[in-house]
Amino acid sequence: MNLKTIASKAGVSTATVSNVINGNYHKVSQETIDRVQKIIREMNYSPNATARSLASKESRIIGLVVPNMGDNQAMDPYTIHMLSLLEQAVRREGYYLMVRCVDRCREIVQLVNSWNVDGVLFLSAYPDEVEEIEALLGSTPSVYMDTYASDVPIANIGINDYRGGFLSARCLLERGHRRIAFVGPDVNSPGVIQQRYRGFCDALRERSLGLAEEDIYQAATESEAGVEIGKAIARSGKGYTAVAAMSDTLALGLSLGLQLSGLNVPADISVIGFDNLRLCRFTTPALTTISQDLEEKARLTAMHLFRMIRKKEKYAVNEILDVSVVERQTVRRV
Repeated sequence: MNLKTIASKAGVSTATVSNVINGNYHKVSQETIDRVQKIIREMNYSPNATARSLASKESRIIGLVVPNMGDNQAMDPYTIHMLSLLEQAVRREGYYLMVRCVDRCREIVQLVNSWNVDGVLFLSAYPDEVEEIEALLGSTPSVYMDTYASDVPIANIGINDYRGGFLSARCLLERGHRRIAFVGPDVNSPGVIQQRYRGFCDALRERSLGLAEEDIYQAATESEAGVEIGKAIARSGKGYTAVAAMSDTLALGLSLGLQLSGLNVPADISVIGFDNLRLCRFTTPALTTISQDLEEKARLTAMHLFRMIRKKEKYAVNEILDVSVVERQTVRRV
């Protein structure tokens, strides 16, 4: 049993059969997909991926490197959502996604070279490791997400993190909040959070306000960490009327920690998140947050990678998507 036999039985071309097998459904009608899949099931056909890889000199595998993965971050809703979106985008092109979780992206490069992948995606990377990664990857196509590496020409898809931080603070300020706590990973580490922090502080400065060091609560992007920070804020006695978290995961944990400490959100204290994950709409109260377009981010990331693969050349690009405030129920006017 081979592609020609299946194509003959289905009355289609071998290219159409290949598209169905590889999941390129946007190129085939649903009626044809059903007919080809029925024949494949009846004939118990299983394509030999190794043979196809040797024949084409392509592995049809895309590596996805996910850094900063602690024990709890593997279940982070943002990561799970992005993995799902990227897997779908890769599958539509007839490729397979191989995921590796690491502490730092540079750890994976030697393994990536030995896997013979056709391209590599980095969910994010520290600026100080990008040059090393690119030197070791050589001509292997690579696209980064949310990576600040201005000194190295790479393909990066990100969002306007500075504006996101600015809008987060402005949302609270416009509703009368002046005693505000800031919660996120280390603001001194170059990258996403540092940019959000700078935007946040600039919005405060426009109102002749600022963040004291004691108003900054450092936490990993984990819901459990958010719960503990929420409890710490509740017992701090500092009179905060609002908390800005730099991820929805943190914000939801914060809200629980505050509520477990006897504070009502938003009657006693307001909370704003960042990302606009789907689950924010279904919490009680629904979370006010900074929205980024995850679907478009994934689409652009995959588009540039496969464009490199087809052209057989790497190129540099830096596409920055806009962000906006999504108002729900966790921020009140004071």
